[in-house]
Amino acid sequence: MKIAVLGATGQTGLYLAHQALQQGHTVTAVIRNPRKLTVHHDNLKVAEADIFSADSLKAHFKGQDVIMSCLGFPASFYSGVTGYTESMKAVISAMREVRVNRIITMTSWYTEPNSGAQSSFLIRFLLLPMIQSILKNMYEMEQLLKETDDISWTVVRSPGLKNLPSSGKTQEFLIHEGYFVPDSSGNPAGSTVGRGDVARFMLSLLSSNAWVKQGVAMTTK
Repeated sequence: MKIAVLGATGQTGLYLAHQALQQGHTVTAVIRNPRKLTVHHDNLKVAEADIFSADSLKAHFKGQDVIMSCLGFPASFYSGVTGYTESMKAVISAMREVRVNRIITMTSWYTEPNSGAQSSFLIRFLLLPMIQSILKNMYEMEQLLKETDDISWTVVRSPGLKNLPSSGKTQEFLIHEGYFVPDSSGNPAGSTVGRGDVARFMLSLLSSNAWVKQGVAMTTK
């Protein structure tokens, strides 16, 4: 497949681009600063673009089979976070102009405001308040995607990210249609996952329509 990857210089994006190339896909890394990407491959094209501009993106989206986004934005305690929604507006507009209708993007567990009620004490009262501005804008982006009728989107929600490569087929995925993956008692099944496994799960969706126009929480067993 021809894949345009947003956020390919980020930690998860690097894993996704590398795995996609290993699987034989053709990858266009759409990034703000090409000098930050040190990966080289015959099937890799590096494209410089403004992720907040549809006009800047559309030339690099043309002819792609799917857009895959690993974009991330830092928390803000003062002005809030808007990067997820503002970039997605530009992405959707560019996709429409060049007739690409498939996007797979990542957010996080607990984006829905009340979904963290069953998480551990430390997550509920320490971590979630620290990243609330991020979760809020992620949730707003998810709602934006839900309002689109012509885009085949999938939102992949993951728990805390560890900078680890894919575990391969040695660890199977746990998935759930919701804002976290519950265990047999209904509590969150774990709190972290390797970035390489998030990338592996996102790429697995290329051969499946199971989660089109849905959000899916994931982790590994």
